[in-house]
This record gives sequence, structure tokens and C-alpha cells, in this order.
Amino acid sequence: TSGGPGSIGSLEKELLYLGRDYPKGADYFKRRLKNVFLKNKDVKDPEKIKELIERGKFVMKELEALYFLRKYRAMKQRYYSDTNKTK
Repeated sequence: TSGGPGSIGSLEKELLYLGRDYPKGADYFKRRLKNVFLKNKDVKDPEKIKELIERGKFVMKELEALYFLRKYRAMKQRYYSDTNKTK
């Protein structure tokens, strides 16, 4: 189903957007994402589809957490690396 904010199409777009900063590269992420969507393209069971969408949303949250942590570590390293040297 495409359309609507909870749809498969919007989920794929959001995941593609998040994949731009993936540690192994955007192309790697894009290929993996395409394979997952192609593997599940024939799923018709509404419960299974709902389960797959929930898994996709979980992956999005994990990616966001990964990026946040990476950004936090970089900022911490940049601004707080000298604190141990002065004591």
C-alpha cells in the first residue's frame, strides 16, 4: 500500500533517507533495503504486512539512535578530550 504516513512507500522513503549516513555507505544500505523489499513484495497476509512495517519502524529507530550516538561521541571527543589532561 502506498500513500499515507504509515504506508510501505513512505516507510521505504524514510529508510532510504536515513540510509544516506549509514556507516557502510549509502549504496550498501540502498542495495540491502531494495533486497528486503523485493523479498517481501508478494506478502499478502495483512498481519504479516503489519509485522514487517513494525520491523521497518524498529530499524528506523535503531538507525536514528546509532546516528545520535555517533554524533554525541564526536562532539564529546571534540569538546571534552582535554578534561583528563588538565587534572
